[in-house]
Order: sequence, then C-alpha cells, then structure tokens
Amino acid sequence: MSKKLFFTDEERMLADAASTFLAEAAPVAHLRKLRDEGRNADPDLWKAMADLGWTGILVPESAGGSDMGHAAAGILASEMGKTLVTSPFLSTAVMAATALRQASDDRAQDALAGIASGETTYALALDEGAKFDPQATSLQARAEGNTFRLNGRKRFVGDGGHADRLLVLARTDGGLTLFDLLASSDGVSRHARPMIDSRDAADIEFDAVEATGEHVVGQVDDAMTVLRPAIEAGQAALAGEMAGLAAGAFAMTTEYLRDRKQFGVPIGAFQALQHRAAHLWCELELTTTAILNAGRKLDNDPENATLAVSLAKARATDTAQLAVREGVQMHGGIGMTDAFDMGFYMKRARVAAEWLGDYGHHAGVVAGLRGF
Repeated sequence: MSKKLFFTDEERMLADAASTFLAEAAPVAHLRKLRDEGRNADPDLWKAMADLGWTGILVPESAGGSDMGHAAAGILASEMGKTLVTSPFLSTAVMAATALRQASDDRAQDALAGIASGETTYALALDEGAKFDPQATSLQARAEGNTFRLNGRKRFVGDGGHADRLLVLARTDGGLTLFDLLASSDGVSRHARPMIDSRDAADIEFDAVEATGEHVVGQVDDAMTVLRPAIEAGQAALAGEMAGLAAGAFAMTTEYLRDRKQFGVPIGAFQALQHRAAHLWCELELTTTAILNAGRKLDNDPENATLAVSLAKARATDTAQLAVREGVQMHGGIGMTDAFDMGFYMKRARVAAEWLGDYGHHAGVVAGLRGF
C-alpha cells in the first residue's frame, strides 16, 4: 500500500470545508426536493461548486484548475456521498478532466479550462450492454475522407441527459477511438432514463454523426491510452462517494439507536445492535483506507494503480450495501418508508454498485492481478 494513508492538513481542511458547505447547500432534503419537482440537476449548485474550485480539482493550474490530485477528488466525492449530492462532478471534474489532460493539444487545454470554470459539463458514453464493458463497444465510426460518421447507441450514460459535451467511445478500423462531441450535434438523440436514485442518466443514439480529426482525444485507434486513466479515476472517486453514503447511512442509524427507546432504554444499549454497529464501523474504516490508498496510487504511480482502484471499488460496493441494509433493519418498519431518508441511501448504493463495474467485475480484476 501507499505510504501516508491519512489526510494531510490541506486535505482535512478541504473535507471540513466541503462538509460545512454541503450540509447547508445540499443536504438530503435537497435531493428529495429535486426528485419531487421532477428534476435531477441543479445548475446553481454546480456553479457554487465551481466557485469553490471543486470543478478544477484535477485540472492543471495552467488551465485554471487547482490540480490537487485524485486523493483530494476522492475526499470531495466522499463528502458529496454523505448528503447524496446529484451533480456532474464524477463525469466532468474527474473522468473527463483526467481523459483530456492526457492530450497535450490546445483544444484539450481549452476544454479543461471550461471544466475548471464550471462552464462546460461532460458525460462519458461508454457502455452499450447491461454491464460495464468498454472493450465490447460496437458503435461504429467509419472513415469517410477526412471525417468520421458515428452510428450506434450508448446506454446508461451517467450525467448524459444534461451534459454539454460527450466523450464517445467508438470502434474505428484499427481499434477504439475516443471522440469529444457537442451533445447538441446533428444526429445525436438523448433519451432520459428515470433512475431509482434520482440521478441524471440517458440512453444516447448516434445517427450518422459527423466528427473530424479535431474531435479525436488522443490518437485514432488508441482510445484506451487516454480512457483507462479516466475510468480508473472515476472508479476511485465513485468508491469515495459510496464510502461517503455508507458513512451517512451509518450516522443516521447510530443517531436512531441513541434516540429510539424500547422498554425504557435506548435500543443502542442492546448488545446485539452494538455488535452490528461495531462491525459496520470497522468495515467503514477499512474501506476508507482502501479508497485513500487508491487515490495515493493514482497520484504517485498511476501506471500501477489498477489493483488499488478495483480493490477500493469492490470494498466500497460491499460496504455501502451493508450500511444501507443494516440501516433499514435497525430502523425497523420506518426504514422502508419513502418519508424516511434511508431509502435514498439504499437507492443510490444500488445504482452506484453497477456504474463503472460491479462487485464481480472488480473482484475479478483483483483476483487476476493477484494470480488467482
């Protein structure tokens, strides 16, 4: 594992500032309000995040960002997870920023500047089947003279309903190529997908969409060179968000154990519930360490971060699922009602478990890298 698996003073200050801001600007009640209004995005909240510098967390200083690194991005994602913030942070500030900074051309630098300022949002159009598998891409980008024509469909595009631009993975003659396209391009059709966690997602169809060499991120037929770091950055940050939501569910549960009384005493005094709460706390601590390790590896040794990232995502998935199950169980019947917030945590945990690879996918990666 990487050294220094604890927060630096700067990271602790970032976590404290984020916690204070989100508790006021985006508590769980904010998500409930958006859902009840039929919305899954809040442009004003995104602008406030940009003003705080969060959108530039992985953008180089030369493009207007703070470039604090992946560990810091994971800290922000964790704080967002605690209050179930819905925003394009993972797709835009983490994955798109990481992909674009792999390219050195002026166009990529301009795009990074747009991300840092909060003026441009992105979504990654990767998957076409029910499970995470970018290598199985069949969306075609056929060369026609000096242009490409994209035809096909992408499914479960996170933040795809409102994004200004799309990073689209397509199959070209010699492999896979990543394109940076306007979401409003001719031939692009977006179909919103209602998600149980009230997050923005869409299916996107491409009908003879025109792209040129200027739209290629990196090199033609070599998408994974720029995309792999972006995917791993997203997986690590998503793991951070899931650890945050697990911590939020745990805090809600322990508060209930202190307040709810049976037979004249708080139910938290019952040893069986104490054991379950203690077990969950231990799992949270281990998962938090794994996530910080993944961030440190991405910052210091990105070429060898895959094992740490998949371990973090697998552990976060398992821990988040445990936290919400225990939360519902220890709350009893009220935990199953829509009037109570625990259900929001359960729904977010379920969707996040599938995004960017489920537990089985990442457990398989860990097993393969360890020689099993």
